[in-house]
Amino acid sequence: MDTITEGFLQAFRLILHLNPELFGIILLSLKVSGLALVIATIVGLPLGAVLGLKRFPGRDVVISTTNTLMGLPPVVVGLFVYLLLSRKGPLGFLGLLYSPPAMIIAQTILAIPIVTALCHSAIVNVDPIIRQAARTLGATPRQETLAVIHEARYGIFSAIIAGFGRVMAEVGAILIVGGNIAGYTRVMTTTIALETDKGNFELALALGIILLALSFFVNAVLHSVQRKGAVPSP
Repeated sequence: MDTITEGFLQAFRLILHLNPELFGIILLSLKVSGLALVIATIVGLPLGAVLGLKRFPGRDVVISTTNTLMGLPPVVVGLFVYLLLSRKGPLGFLGLLYSPPAMIIAQTILAIPIVTALCHSAIVNVDPIIRQAARTLGATPRQETLAVIHEARYGIFSAIIAGFGRVMAEVGAILIVGGNIAGYTRVMTTTIALETDKGNFELALALGIILLALSFFVNAVLHSVQRKGAVPSP
């Protein structure tokens, strides 16, 4: 019990004293996950909109595939990206393996299906009256699409937030492609795993506290967005 208590005390000291190593790891985590989320949103939102608004051959297959990919095993994604970026892989000439860009690629692959599927779900659940009203008022197809997306905005925000929560908690894929190199590719989740194995509970607990705080914040924002989306607009 004394060891656990002392570990927590040391962890809070690291946080309160703005330990450079601790905050360097946190900033890298936010940078990698943030960039992965931006790319996933740029790709996933238009895909979700197309799936939600258009009818085309094979649409149901694409939707089913996207929903299935939401549960992609992170280690499988890490292995796939590793093989692509390894020296003998098709993209090995880029020299990205064991670097932050490789971690961003892996996290982006994990986040795109989530953002796409949840954006699609938000858009298809928009009341059809919105589209009918837009057409009645003489809206162009583009204006009609924007009206539907605006109506689905809370669901879309929820999709983006869910994607961020997914990538922030990721460890398997980025450990494989990032290598957990100190000061370069070491992020919160991989550091927690490493420092726990080493018995350095102070740093692991400090990062665990920060990660839990971020998780709480993300879930609080998600809950707030969902509540707003559930309240009918005046």
